[in-house]
Amino acid sequence: MKNFLIPTTLKDDTISAVKSAISQAKKSDCEIVLMMVSETPDSFSSSNFLREMRTGLTKSQEEVLATCRYMIDHTQNCKIKIHNQYGLSSPIFRRIIESFSVKLVILPHSYKQETKRIHQYLVQLAGNQKCPILHLGNEQFKEDFTKALYIENSSANMHVKDVQQFLNENFSYEIVSKASKTEDYESIAPLSEAISKYEIDLLVETRKGEKIKFKKIKKQNINEKLGLPVLSLYEELV
Repeated sequence: MKNFLIPTTLKDDTISAVKSAISQAKKSDCEIVLMMVSETPDSFSSSNFLREMRTGLTKSQEEVLATCRYMIDHTQNCKIKIHNQYGLSSPIFRRIIESFSVKLVILPHSYKQETKRIHQYLVQLAGNQKCPILHLGNEQFKEDFTKALYIENSSANMHVKDVQQFLNENFSYEIVSKASKTEDYESIAPLSEAISKYEIDLLVETRKGEKIKFKKIKKQNINEKLGLPVLSLYEELV
């Protein structure tokens, strides 16, 4: 059983994230968990605490949720679960991953653009988990990904064959090209050429755990620069 965790604020691209999970599941049984996080209300009154926690959904959020439920209802092998999480920490997030037996975290593009601290915190917490993360791109959703470009991290000392073996065991992607990881904006041009030449529809990179920091100015990552989905693999798993 392959289970998926989708952190969401129920923007439109949550629908793309659910479609991606259904596609990843193929025909095996799966549970798709839509997780919505909120700050714990700062109140000493139990009645006020409960009142603040009962925040309703907007009309657009209800429509997105209804669409997601409709898709799952018409997919025999998949179930959907809504998880509301109040307050978040590294141990809590790890327990959520474990209790739902999550095999892949799918991050919609809109979720990473959220400005609330708790959403930014979740994205960073996800990066420190050993679970693979699929960062969806900002382009139109594609039903499935097949051809991958491996962004090689020179400090990782990891061979592309090891990464491909992990992909073979857990996904259905083929690495058809590779490039060195760099933060230089000028390096995007040759990457774009490789993407066009080999018809790349997915980037693959590896990551290590990092100290959580909140910055006023967010640095654009390669996912946002190129607009393509990125599968991020924790190095210790590969």
